[in-house]
Amino acid sequence: MVTIRGWLVHLRSSGKVRFLVVRDGTGLVQGVMVKGGLPEEDFQQFDCLTLESSLIVAGRVKAEPRAPGGYELEVTRLQPLQIAQDYPISPKEHGVAFLLDHRHLWLRSQRQQAILKVRDEVTRACRDFFHERGFVLVDTPILTPTACEGTTNLFETSYLDRGKAYLSQSGQLYLEAAALALGKVYCFGPTFRAEKSKTRRHLMEFWMVEAEAAFHTLADIMQLAEDLVRCLVLRVLEHRREELSTLERDLAPLEKVAQPFYRLSYTEALARLKAQGREMNWGEDLGGDEETTLSQMFDRPVMVHRYPRECKAFYMEADPEDSKLALCVDMLAPEGYGEII
Repeated sequence: MVTIRGWLVHLRSSGKVRFLVVRDGTGLVQGVMVKGGLPEEDFQQFDCLTLESSLIVAGRVKAEPRAPGGYELEVTRLQPLQIAQDYPISPKEHGVAFLLDHRHLWLRSQRQQAILKVRDEVTRACRDFFHERGFVLVDTPILTPTACEGTTNLFETSYLDRGKAYLSQSGQLYLEAAALALGKVYCFGPTFRAEKSKTRRHLMEFWMVEAEAAFHTLADIMQLAEDLVRCLVLRVLEHRREELSTLERDLAPLEKVAQPFYRLSYTEALARLKAQGREMNWGEDLGGDEETTLSQMFDRPVMVHRYPRECKAFYMEADPEDSKLALCVDMLAPEGYGEII
C-alpha cells in the first residue's frame, strides 16, 4: 500500500471505472478507481475534481506497461485537498507569449520540469567537479563599482549616497585576487548583460561558472575545460536520460564527448574558415557566424587557442614564443552552438 500526495494532471471516466494521472514532483502515476474498490464517498469525490487540484491517493501498485512510468495505482482511498479553479493552460497548443504570461503555471508541464531537472543535475555536477579537484567556491559580488571588461552593456542602479553601482557581468577580477590567496578558486552565480540584441546568443540574465588557478598553464586550462564539459555531459547522460527523452534530445552528439576534443590554433581556424569561403583578416576576433561555421565542422567540441593579443582582453598573458599571441582558449560546441567557454 502506498500513499501519494500531488496534483491532478489528467482525468477521465468510463462509468464504473475512473482514471486519474497524478504528478508529485518525481514523476507521473496513473490511478484507477473501480466502483466498489474504495469507499463510495471517495468514489463520488472524483466528480468534483478539476485539473491541478491537489489530492491524496492511496492504493496498491501493480505493473501496467500502458500506464505512464509502466505502473499504475489501484486506488483504495481518495482525498481532495484543494479543488483548483479553471486551469488556463489546457492540453491544446499555446504560443510562447501566452505561456510566458503564465510562467508560474507553465513550470508544471513535463517539458519545463525536464529542463529544470537537467539544469539541477548540471549545477550539482559542476560543484562536485571543482570540489573534487581542490577548488574553493568564492561568492563574488552581484553589485560592482565598474565593468569587468569596459563594456557598455551594464545594468545601472544607484548605491545609496555612494554613486552608481552595476549588476555584475563577471566575477573574474574578484576571482583573480582570490586565487592569489587560495590557489584554485571558482564562482557560480548570476550574470547580467544589458543586451539589446534579441538572438539565441544574447541573454540579459544567465548563470555562469568561472574558475581561476594561480599556476595553471594554457595546456592545464584546456585540459580542465575539456574535463569539465565531459563530466557535465556524462553526468546528465547517466542520471537524466528520461528527461532528455522528454526534451526529444538526440543523444548521439552528447555521447561523443567521451572522445578527446579537437584543438586548433587561431591561425589554423582562419585557414579552415577560408576553405569554407569565410575570409577574415588575421587579428580579427571570431564572430558568431565564424564560430558557428567552425563548430559545424566537428562532431564534438573544438578548442581554438592562441588568439592575437590585439583582439583579447588586457589581462591575458602573452605567449612567450610569440608576443603577438595571447595564451587563451575558447571552446566551441558542435551542432552550431558556438562558444560555451
